[in-house]
Amino acid sequence: MKPLHTILANTLKLRNFAPVVQHFNLSYMTKADLEKKKSLARSLYLAGMEQTEISDKVGVSRVTVSKWCTAEGWKEARAAKQVSRPELVNKLLLTIDTLIEQVHQSEDPTMIAGLGDKLAKLSSVIEKLDKKANVVDAIEVFMAFSRWLEYRSQTDPEITPELLKAINKYQDKYLIESMSANSLK
Repeated sequence: MKPLHTILANTLKLRNFAPVVQHFNLSYMTKADLEKKKSLARSLYLAGMEQTEISDKVGVSRVTVSKWCTAEGWKEARAAKQVSRPELVNKLLLTIDTLIEQVHQSEDPTMIAGLGDKLAKLSSVIEKLDKKANVVDAIEVFMAFSRWLEYRSQTDPEITPELLKAINKYQDKYLIESMSANSLK
């Protein structure tokens, strides 16, 4: 015989009470199960999946996914993940090209005089991106490591939702501190 909460959930589904069912099902989940769902949802979000798709795959409401996304800074992590070092260098090179074109089209002596300084600053940024590890490198490594952990968690019982949450927390702290330190330089 099915448990009472399953029968009630199925009855509510039939009557189009999907949000109530979602909440009802979440309240019967263990904390470990909920953390696994949240971790999976985070991985899917960072991989580029939309919140509605994630909610369907993970089995929670879209509102829940949205709350997790906002509360834990997933949007910022996704944006940071999508910026690679070569992409940044290319954008800076395009900026330099546009700047040079604007100066050539203009006969403004102030623009011409400031061109050297702007080019030096942009070139310095490109040089730093090309030569040393930075926050973008750390993000790329952390994302690859997170994907590996997610894969390993399917077969390795030592990789618990609590462990994944702790690792994500400290990776985020590292990135925030690194970005703060870089902005002070």
